[in-house]
Amino acid sequence: MAAYAACLHSTLSLFYLSTLWVKFIFMKFLIKEAANADIQHAQTIVDEIASSAKVRGTGIAKRTPEYIIQKITEGKAVIAKTSEGVWAGFCYIEAWGHGDFVANSGLIVADQFRGHGLAKQIKAEIFKLSRKKYPEAKIFGLTTGAAVMKINSSLGYKPVVYSDLTNDEAFWKGCQSCVNYDILQSKEQKGCICTAMLYNPAWEQDQKPKRKKWRNRELEKDLKLFERWTRFKKAVLLKTKKTKNDNGEK
Repeated sequence: MAAYAACLHSTLSLFYLSTLWVKFIFMKFLIKEAANADIQHAQTIVDEIASSAKVRGTGIAKRTPEYIIQKITEGKAVIAKTSEGVWAGFCYIEAWGHGDFVANSGLIVADQFRGHGLAKQIKAEIFKLSRKKYPEAKIFGLTTGAAVMKINSSLGYKPVVYSDLTNDEAFWKGCQSCVNYDILQSKEQKGCICTAMLYNPAWEQDQKPKRKKWRNRELEKDLKLFERWTRFKKAVLLKTKKTKNDNGEK
């Protein structure tokens, strides 16, 4: 009898886990422009962004709930939820240089919903919203994640040097809360751990892209090589930073 009960319990457990796994695989999300009703998720979004940055150990410009709320009320944010209304992901738009440059910032997916390709869906939606609101703007981003680089590449971004980005001081000031800001300063804003990527709408008009790096390569084809290069760059910069700190240098 005890053996039968144990077998039944094991069978039911396997059935329950299988049901959860099927639900996990086929989970659907609603991704849309954030509305005032989504303001309630501001603190959760901020906490998730900070937690993700801490796990990666790469540093990130800090956000506040008030700033997230501002982006939502301005109609410059995209939010993802499950079919049950549970918050799953977020991203927002920032405009720099009088709207000549746009950044899709704060991309985050809730930890329990990672692995569904949700980040790619959110990026595609915020990219569309950016093109709608700022059709002539160059869209750029700074990232340390190979997955984000791949997503950006699929949307038409190309790796560029920092001088191709906005020179709006307000943007660079936002990097001050990053733990690696001293590296950016030491490089005179010409480089850091993050990789700069840019989408230029002029490229769709058959105008020659102005790119100073990776001119004859497609990131999609060279992603593994590019990942190795970014890891090497990160290791070198962090080692240099540690050496300076150990020697008491600024």
